[in-house]
Parts: sequence; structure tokens; C-alpha cells
Amino acid sequence: MKNTIKIILFLTFILLALLCIPSISNAASTETATDESSLKSAIENVDDGGTVEIQNNITVTGPIVIQKELTIDGNGYTISGSTDWTSTSGNQTMFTAQFAAGKLTLKDIDLNNGPKYGVQSYDGATVILNNVSITGFRYGGVLVNGGNVEIIDLHLGTNGTGANNGIEIDKGASATNNPSLTMNGILTSDSTENVVRPADNGYLTEFTVTNTENTTNKVVIAGDKVVLTDKDNNVISESDIPDTVTPNTDEAKKVIITLMVGGEVAKQITVDEGTTITEDLLTSSITVEEGYKIDGFYTDEAYTKEFDFTTSLNADVTIYARIAEIPQEEPEKEPEPIPDDNKDEVPQTGVESYIGVAILAMTSALAGIIYLKKKEV
Repeated sequence: MKNTIKIILFLTFILLALLCIPSISNAASTETATDESSLKSAIENVDDGGTVEIQNNITVTGPIVIQKELTIDGNGYTISGSTDWTSTSGNQTMFTAQFAAGKLTLKDIDLNNGPKYGVQSYDGATVILNNVSITGFRYGGVLVNGGNVEIIDLHLGTNGTGANNGIEIDKGASATNNPSLTMNGILTSDSTENVVRPADNGYLTEFTVTNTENTTNKVVIAGDKVVLTDKDNNVISESDIPDTVTPNTDEAKKVIITLMVGGEVAKQITVDEGTTITEDLLTSSITVEEGYKIDGFYTDEAYTKEFDFTTSLNADVTIYARIAEIPQEEPEKEPEPIPDDNKDEVPQTGVESYIGVAILAMTSALAGIIYLKKKEV
């Protein structure tokens, strides 16, 4: 009986061990990198779905192409492009995920300086950016080149020469897929120029933007513009969409309200196309100095035609807010004091005064009589 129990326990142990082998063999590996050479080796050697851990600031001298699923965890370190960039290929982007097998997640990392773009998703590949900063790249920060880019947390410094170029939505001549951009968190930028820009190269014919319910700010389509907003739907940046390009979006199309105060743009707001707005919405968007008030909203700079808040907005509109000084009320004068007849003072006139004079005269006369009497004696 005891031997039977031992055999059963032994077989059970073997069975459990065998069941664990697949999970162990399928576990994603982790590689580490401290310089350019070990970074390239780690990317090549890591299993599909694995992670490369950066353990030092690294300078790279050429582009890095990825055709597998992997995560590069920067651990807060920086990868910089060398001034001795040596690649002679057409692709000069620092990190490129390409084709459908390429899925690159960059997290907790800074990318600085390079001859073209910081990161690219090419022809069906996916790039996910989570706590990433990109700055100092000559062509632009992010290239969505017929691939898919998801933004969880991205900060853009100034990228591009002549004009800022944060995220370029594009499709190369050899790409077969249309690009897509998904907002799933927060996107910030040091520049408000061309934070998200569709290319005008003749190859891009359509692109898609998606905003998840978890996103803080959004990329929306407003008329012929692609617009980056903040969490309150205020416009951060807007770029023209070429006439030959069709945008696709899961959001209702927007219109832009440009709110003017004192001849200057005070705020730009996006609202759904075809909706009406309220006076409270505009009022809450303006900060008025103390002593002044908002004195109406108009459709012209001369304040001759009031804005109609019952009108549905089907196109971008400019609204002028008139600011007026609050009239200052004259201070009330204090009333003149009323004399108090009941004060305890010696009266200066009246009956009491005559009685006093009479008593004084009688006293003086009596003193004179007494003096004459004494003199006679």
C-alpha cells in the first residue's frame, strides 16, 4: 500500500513538472544593454515578446530596425544620436518597427538628436510610446509611415528644421498600409506648431485617428484640419489636411470657435459639428481683469451684430467678446451733524443770560452803596 502511494505521488510530481514546462519555455526573455553594441545584440537575441533593459545612457551611430515584438525599457536613461552617424541607407530613423511582425514598445526613455526621425512605424508595424520624450531630430519626432502609433505618454521637444514637426502622418511610396494614430493617454509638446501633421507627398491618401476613453487629450478632425486638444477641448495645435487626403475618425467631426478679445485670440475651442453653444461656455473661457466685465458676444470686430446662440455651428466661426469697464458708483456723502439741544452747556443767549446780568448789576450797586456809607462815617 505504501509503495502504491509513493508511486502515485511520484507520477503526480512528474505530471506537474511536465505541465509547467510549456509556460517556462514560452516565458519572454529579458536582455540588458549598456552601449550601442550590447543594445543591438540584446534586440537580436531577445525572444519575441521579450524586454531589453537599458542600464546606462547610450549613444548610437546608426539606425536600429526591429521586426519582432519587444519592449525597450529605458529605466529613465537617454539614447542619443552620435554626430558621427555612419549609415548610408535611406532609413536614417533611430528606431524603426517595420512590417506586421514589428511591434515596438518604448517606455521610460528619452530619445535625443538624430539626422531624421526619432521613431518610425513602417507599413503595418506598431509603435507604443509610454513615458517617452523625443527632441532634437532633424526631420521630426515620430513618423507614422503606413504603420500604427499608440500614445500613452509622449512629450515632444522641438523637432524638425525651419518648422516644428512633432508627429508626421505619412505613407511612403513602397508602403501598402494606411497610417493610424491612437490617443490613449497624454501628448505634450514644447511647440504648438505642427504637433500632428499629415504629409503632402502624393502617396498619403487617407489616415485614421482614434481616441480611447482613457485618453487625456485628443486628436480630432475639424473641417480641413487635424487638431490636438487639451482635456477641456481647447485647441493646442492645428495643421492643414491636404485636399487629396481623407481623414477617418471615430469622433464626431468638430468645428473650431476662435474667441477674440481686444483684437487678439483669447482661446480656441472645439465643439461637435452641428451643435449649439451657450454664453456660459464662452464666458468661462475668458479671464477678465478686475473692474471690467463681458458686455456681449458679436460676429464682427465693430460689435454691430450680436452672436446668435441658437444657431447650429457647421463651420469654423470667429466670435468677438466686447469688454466694458464697470461704472464706478459715487460714494454717498455723510449727512451734516444735527445740533443737539440737550447738551449740558451754559447757554450764551436767552432768559438765563439776562438774569445773570441783573444779578451782577445789583451786586455792583450794593457794593457801591456800602462804600459811600463807610466814607461818610
